[in-house]
Amino acid sequence: MSLPMTTLEAFAAIPLAAVCCDQTFGKDEARVIREQLMGRTAYKEMEPYAFGLLISGLLKRFREETWQGLIASATPLLSPEQREMAFALACQLIHCNRIVAPQEQQFLAVLAEQLHFTAARAEQIHEVCDLLNRDFVTELADEAS
Repeated sequence: MSLPMTTLEAFAAIPLAAVCCDQTFGKDEARVIREQLMGRTAYKEMEPYAFGLLISGLLKRFREETWQGLIASATPLLSPEQREMAFALACQLIHCNRIVAPQEQQFLAVLAEQLHFTAARAEQIHEVCDLLNRDFVTELADEAS
């Protein structure tokens, strides 16, 4: 049984679970999570070593609990506003490579349910992230065809 999470851990757990739900966590994903979280005041104020320990601890929990357990542990600790931000961040991370795998689709569906979002609200956030991550060059190539 894992120790209870802090709010900082709980918020970071959601995007971490998002990038790990397809069983991969590479250097690119680590960089993107770090960039996204370090842009937020609470994480920006952390020493790099402390931030590394936070992520390492969450990765350990992920290996022990799977992404389902990780988000189940994190969700109750977040306010409604934090839940919405965490969901948007998870969507952003999943969409950033412009390919949403079936495991990632399942993750987002389960996450939206755990966060108590309406289907309409989850879809709005999902669509915005999809729109923001479309490739402009691909769109131009499609028009030229």
